[in-house]
Amino acid sequence: RYLRTLYLGLQSRWQAEHRRRHFYWRMMFESADISMLRLLETFLKSAPQLVLQLSIMVQQNSIEPLQGLSASASLVSLAWMIASYQKVLRDSREDKMPMSYKGAVVQILWHLFTIAARAIAFALFASVFQLYFGIFIVTHWCIMTFWIIQGETDFCMSKWEEIIYNMVVGIIYIFCWFNVKEGRSRYRMCIYYIITLSENAALTILWFLYYDRKTTSDFDALILVCVVSSSFALGIFFMFIYYCLLHPNGPMFSPRAGGCIFRQRPAPAPGPPADAVTSPPRSLPRTTGGERDGAPGERDSCVPVFQVRPCAPPAPAARAPRTEGPVIRIDLPRKKYPAWDAHFIDRRLRKTILALEYASPTTPRLQYRTAGAPQEVLEYETTV
Repeated sequence: RYLRTLYLGLQSRWQAEHRRRHFYWRMMFESADISMLRLLETFLKSAPQLVLQLSIMVQQNSIEPLQGLSASASLVSLAWMIASYQKVLRDSREDKMPMSYKGAVVQILWHLFTIAARAIAFALFASVFQLYFGIFIVTHWCIMTFWIIQGETDFCMSKWEEIIYNMVVGIIYIFCWFNVKEGRSRYRMCIYYIITLSENAALTILWFLYYDRKTTSDFDALILVCVVSSSFALGIFFMFIYYCLLHPNGPMFSPRAGGCIFRQRPAPAPGPPADAVTSPPRSLPRTTGGERDGAPGERDSCVPVFQVRPCAPPAPAARAPRTEGPVIRIDLPRKKYPAWDAHFIDRRLRKTILALEYASPTTPRLQYRTAGAPQEVLEYETTV
């Protein structure tokens, strides 16, 4: 995947002007795929190593330079990958506002302190209650996995692949919050952090009551409790800074914090449908039951999310004949089919349209069935 991304990036520099944009967006989608895989790999490897290293430090009541450096690197990599994935994902989708570098830095600090508090609480509890710590981790992972499955994510092609993906994401939920679904996330995130705060407090208090007084002094134990509480508080503070000041859709309490590029569908121009404005490819946001029924979205979503940008109405004059190219007709209304069908159609479309773009001098058009005139889009849709 790294080599393919490098190849697409070079092609976007070497190709002719009308082909650069095509290769550039393909490179962005591949980069988002890589970021997702790196995120899963980091939480499957660095997170358990971080808890193990901290637990050994607590039991030995000493920190060697190499141990401290290794634990710090694991912690920074976890926070870095969460923020990096969020930024790359927004950069690869035109229906999302891009994240600024200030927002990415604040996101790193947000996850850095919350994951640090979580990992230290795990290490303290595991240093005294090894068996109960394993039972707690498995229980928390099962609850988080069922919670994610209940949210009906639609990342994979089949139901069982989706369940396996949810199980892997459940491991991420052991350490930090990770949004895996379009739509309202504010309430889910609040519930998650309330659960996390309760668990951190319970684990730390249990350790404080039963820690070994021979190896750890009361003063050191009190400092560790303060570190856990202050680190979690700092993480929540940076989270509020991000959402109140640096969120790509605008401040949380701003009257313009709706996050939608278009609040209403532009009225169709009279007469024959005009040519759509060409725009870069974007991900097809899969629909949920609420979106199919017309429920309003949250700050991180927009209804309709996939929409052609309106252009100024043309002057009443004779329209030049349009160059006909390949047309892919879909006998379904846009965003009116279930999430599984959307993903299935999208995967097949991606291969078909890429093949047609190499074989045809004109860009393929997608034509969806609607109540009135069919809506045509001069772009291809893809998923990451």
